[in-house]
Amino acid sequence: MTETRAEIRSHSSIEEIGETDWEACAAPEVMPEAAPEAMSSTRRADPFTGYRFLRALERSGSVGDGTGWTPRPLSVRIDAQVIAVAPLYLKSHSQGEYVFDHAWANAWQRAGGAYYPKLQIAVPFTPVTGRRLLTRPGHETTGRAALVRGAVQLAADNKLSSLHVTFCTEAETRAGRQMGLLHRTGQQFHWTNAGYGSFDEFLATLSSRKRKAIRRERRGAAAFGGDIVSLSGDDIRPEHWEAFWAFYQSTGARKWGTPYLTRAFFDMLHEDMRDQVLLVLALDNGRPIAGALNLIGRDALFGRYWGCTEHHPFLHFELCYYRAIDYAIENRLARIEAGAQGEHKIARGYLPVTTHSLHWIADPGFRAAVERYLEDERAAVADENAWLAGLGPFRRGGGPAPGDR
Repeated sequence: MTETRAEIRSHSSIEEIGETDWEACAAPEVMPEAAPEAMSSTRRADPFTGYRFLRALERSGSVGDGTGWTPRPLSVRIDAQVIAVAPLYLKSHSQGEYVFDHAWANAWQRAGGAYYPKLQIAVPFTPVTGRRLLTRPGHETTGRAALVRGAVQLAADNKLSSLHVTFCTEAETRAGRQMGLLHRTGQQFHWTNAGYGSFDEFLATLSSRKRKAIRRERRGAAAFGGDIVSLSGDDIRPEHWEAFWAFYQSTGARKWGTPYLTRAFFDMLHEDMRDQVLLVLALDNGRPIAGALNLIGRDALFGRYWGCTEHHPFLHFELCYYRAIDYAIENRLARIEAGAQGEHKIARGYLPVTTHSLHWIADPGFRAAVERYLEDERAAVADENAWLAGLGPFRRGGGPAPGDR
């Protein structure tokens, strides 16, 4: 019997792979007969690995020349059919990743090595767990193995230091470890919907002290004197995007110096994915003064960006956390992923969960040192998550249990 060989290719743009083949791997939960023009309103489990989100990053110049994120997406074909794809990037720094390896880079460079460039399978600027080794249903084992093999070979052929697969799923983590990749864990804070019928039902599961604190914060936020609106789809108008761009620039300048996303990205997000966007705005006499941007998945709400031009007490908590909970309850979403970091989220019902990443290191000695470090780090993350979960706001027996993702 003739063995069927997989053809693994690296591309310079996701557009070389094409929307139909990419979506067949990235969004198998979407009906295959869906017309391309309907994809902008189709709710996928993970909007960030969707073709149109990643294409917007490329077309807007948010990734590409001069950004340190050079697209090199992978495809795997068997008998002319694309069975797997991955969002792969050539990186010249470690910015916009949220799985921090700066210490690794410094150590390797002190030892005389060149850590950059490196390869990264990831969604740029997006600390959201999701599939990274994207396969058609039924091709999971073959497709994942081929993607990892192709990425490692690309790194080895070009004498690159390393390959990183960040915010991958637990299933991918198990598969990657079996293929010899190093496993790293991290921490985020997610809110879980325990079938609440209202925000008050959620509050009823909290301890009295935490319940009163949240009610006080919501009253304090409302005291700014204006209106708070939640907008999606065609309700989002150009002036809303202009206002949010100002918020995003302000936050980006404070946190990381230069905002990662360009203004054009938000126009493309509106054009192709506005039905998957939830924009929460605080309005003072109709003028936006603060906002939070979320993306809507099939089962989850993903909080991404916040910003303001005026500071008002508790407005950040209201727009980013409490309005998100309102939306998740009303729309029966299973969870809210509120982005990276933030132990302050615990008091507001967001409990610690474990995130996962996979790593390949070219140099055997350096790999062994990183592996020892990761063993200790995984134990420390597990201990901290267990301890933080005990600080949660839920009364005894009244709330959801923390979990891995």
